[in-house]
Amino acid sequence: MPERRTVALVTLGCARNEVDSEELAGRLEADGWQLVDDASEADVAVVNTCGFVEAAKKDSVDALLEANDLKGHGRTQAVVAVGCMAERYGKELADALPEADGVLGFDDYTDISDRLQTILSGGHHAPHLPRDRRKLLPLTPVERQAAAAEVALPGHGASPTEKITDLPDGVAPASGPRTLRKRLDDSPVASIKLASGCDRRCSFCAIPAFRGSFISRRPSDVLNEAVWLAEQGVSEVVLVSENNTSYGKDLGDIRLLETLLSEIAAVPGIERVRVSYLQPAEMRPGLIEAMTSTAGVVPYFDLSFQHSAPAVLRRMRRFGNTDQFLDLLKTIRDKAPQAGARSNFIVGFPGESEQDFAELERFVNEAGLDAIGVFGYSDEDGTEAATFEGKLPEDVVAERLAKLSRLAEELTAQRAEQRIGTEVEVLVEAVLVAEDDGEQLVEGRSAHQAPETDGLTTLIGAPEAEAGQYYRARVVASEGVDLVAEAIELVRKAAAA
Repeated sequence: MPERRTVALVTLGCARNEVDSEELAGRLEADGWQLVDDASEADVAVVNTCGFVEAAKKDSVDALLEANDLKGHGRTQAVVAVGCMAERYGKELADALPEADGVLGFDDYTDISDRLQTILSGGHHAPHLPRDRRKLLPLTPVERQAAAAEVALPGHGASPTEKITDLPDGVAPASGPRTLRKRLDDSPVASIKLASGCDRRCSFCAIPAFRGSFISRRPSDVLNEAVWLAEQGVSEVVLVSENNTSYGKDLGDIRLLETLLSEIAAVPGIERVRVSYLQPAEMRPGLIEAMTSTAGVVPYFDLSFQHSAPAVLRRMRRFGNTDQFLDLLKTIRDKAPQAGARSNFIVGFPGESEQDFAELERFVNEAGLDAIGVFGYSDEDGTEAATFEGKLPEDVVAERLAKLSRLAEELTAQRAEQRIGTEVEVLVEAVLVAEDDGEQLVEGRSAHQAPETDGLTTLIGAPEAEAGQYYRARVVASEGVDLVAEAIELVRKAAAA
């Protein structure tokens, strides 16, 4: 019997990329590939790249070069780039990075096994020429669902003509969803793609051009995938997309998310539902009510403010101002005082005055956010902002970046300190043992902390803790955005996969 082909998936970037990697894993395992964790033990190393900002692109190139260094020293014979950077640049990336044996776009995902086999056999698959993916679907949102079967939409499921039976254990759609997916870890947390693309035209953002126009997944597909994930031992699902607040507009009901949240929360085994990527200008009372009052849905608000000075927001092609944003946060906290809130901000945007920056500082000072990401503006290929006049000197951008970052660090630490004395529910994610003294360290997250971005909660007084368990606990200390909480009682056992 011939030895199975092996493949390793290296994922960079956001949770949406992680979902895409699990789709690729499902497709590859279904076609006979063996998945391995270590790229040095794989025939092919597939790097799922990020193309969001310059730093992310550099990380992606570094990961490709690192994988290329394995060739000739172990089993690795080929390195292939997929993901946003590969889709965004295509042939340009292939020409600039000959170390990559293949550069595959989203259209290649349904045939990923054949593509990798061709490359592994020494063949050549021509990299694609990038195109504006917004033009692949109708301009009118309600006309998009009918056309979606002809467009590659990573994370949305198999095409209706694909054979999705006789799959290996652990590969969906064994329990319902048409999405081919294989979990790449045993974490009790997993993301579900709610939609793809974006119809907003923020002047600094290139994502719509290579992710396409906004299109929702059908509620039944999302719900069935939640059921399957629960069967795999997942108890917290995170709904991801480029803009969750637009969900349902192409299905004829902009309030569809409110209904879907309660249905996902009712899935046996699902204890937490978390919604990410929310547009402040699209928040509505019904959605706030659903996110703050539905049992099982955590009151967590990942709001994409980006700035708060009206003049800068207008140049960004966005809406709102400091007082409107503060009112939005007040509305949320009137309903859920301990709600988590996070956001990202861009400083040094073209034309940003000292007064604009001071207005942003005022907002950050008054917002009481739990987590804050700060980015210095830089031109992105193909964006409107790259053509703007009024670019700020690099040293001014760096100065404002450093200043707001320091302020954000201080304020989020203060926000964490304010939680001392409150009760939280902690999902245990890891139980570690210190090498020096053998002491047990139990790490998890409270409801206001999203995976990988918003800090951790260290649980003490729970010597029998296991990953996947939920504890009611009292916060006794904080360090930066991280909390220390003392266990009160075990409220839910770990889900059985």
